[in-house]
Amino acid sequence: MTDKPNIIFMMPDQLRHDFLSCYGASFVDTPNIDALCAQGIRYQNAYSEHPVCVPARASLLTGMNAIKAGVLDNSRYVRPDYNDCGIQTWPELLNDAGYHTLATGKMHFYPWEKRFGFKERIIAEDKLWGFIQDDYHHFLREAGYTKRDFVDVPDYHKYHMACESPQPWEYNVDHFVGRETSRWISEYDDDAPFAIMVGFPGPHSPYDPAAEYTTYRPEDMPDPIPGNVEDTSAMRSGRPSRPGTGTSWYAIRNDEGPSRDTFMMQRARYAGLVAQIDLEVGRIVDALREKGILDNTVIIFSSDHGDYLGDHDLSGKGSYYEAACHVPMVVRHPDIEAGVSDDLVTLTDVTATVLNLAGKSVPSYMDARPLTGLGLPGEDRREHIFGALRNGWMLFDGTWKLCRYSRGIHLFNLVEDPAEQNNRVQDPTCADVLQRLDVLLTSEIMRSIGDSSFGGRHLTNSSSEDFGRVGWERRYPMSW
Repeated sequence: MTDKPNIIFMMPDQLRHDFLSCYGASFVDTPNIDALCAQGIRYQNAYSEHPVCVPARASLLTGMNAIKAGVLDNSRYVRPDYNDCGIQTWPELLNDAGYHTLATGKMHFYPWEKRFGFKERIIAEDKLWGFIQDDYHHFLREAGYTKRDFVDVPDYHKYHMACESPQPWEYNVDHFVGRETSRWISEYDDDAPFAIMVGFPGPHSPYDPAAEYTTYRPEDMPDPIPGNVEDTSAMRSGRPSRPGTGTSWYAIRNDEGPSRDTFMMQRARYAGLVAQIDLEVGRIVDALREKGILDNTVIIFSSDHGDYLGDHDLSGKGSYYEAACHVPMVVRHPDIEAGVSDDLVTLTDVTATVLNLAGKSVPSYMDARPLTGLGLPGEDRREHIFGALRNGWMLFDGTWKLCRYSRGIHLFNLVEDPAEQNNRVQDPTCADVLQRLDVLLTSEIMRSIGDSSFGGRHLTNSSSEDFGRVGWERRYPMSW
């Protein structure tokens, strides 16, 4: 038995914090995730600084914010020569610390089959990417199924991706991920500690739970938060991704946009997906317990971002509304007393946390900090959270949230207005608040842009003979 703990980081894709019963949701049952909360620390103010799939995951992988990592939307990824820049991913760093690293499920890597430091992968990259020949693809094909069988379900088009899965439960992608992770744990026989990242593809759309999990009713779901056209029009040149009109890569055949009934059905099917994932969380914990290593394993549970599900009349994610960027964060540590933390923490802080748990220091290029309350080196409470995407920036101090978009600004007091209905940016009584947050936001942007160009730096010494000779070439890329 090693003195270093095993580490498991479970990350569903697109999971809102307020669709878990441990975060107050009375309309869905998540007993296994609740048990992690009861035995660990539940962070009430955890945020994804980059609430889109690829930016969030690239920042996790590198520990750097999205501007420094160069990944601000889903069309970009980490530069291939990152090692030449002196950058290591967190699994590479854990390998150096003697860990056996494994990634199961969805990682959203480009190219999709790469490991980026993980010694092993069991791949179920996505429910929608029908042409990716990953492990889940082969599992389905042997049974005569494909990833995109849901496209032939009428309700998929009627309710904009909300339907009952046409596949039996045993072929569900989240079940595949949970089962394969549990199997790997039970068969692992090395003396080295392990670190596993478990990427559940759900509850991301399509909202297609198996028949056993379609028992949640639309009428029992909470109503979406009303939209404000002036506020939502401030984001990008229009709205964040809203499938449903015309042709989309989701292959929806429906010329009508989502209605309230659509959003309520999406919420009910989404709740079913959340319940499915909760079952797999329990399965993984049971595998640890049966192997006798639960008390030597730290479990972290979070998500890359949330899902509007009709809040503000929107679908998907991609802004700094709470539905998109406020995520769950739970840490079950055998040596830490259970409790609730109101500290500001970020998804990327998981990176620094797993490094410290493994006995590794956090590299200077990382923006991640160890999660507070775990007694780890370098623990430091955040005064604010800074976030950036291609289409918007955010600064949140725990009360006031400032969001700058290409066509406008949001300023919300989340203590007084948690549903973000009253944009105070034109309120003269908030001028000092706006200026204070804007200075902090500008400072973070300037710092990040300056750091992002480190690969192009050069060390110039005009008194050096080498520099003075004809033909001198600068080193590129320059290491951090």
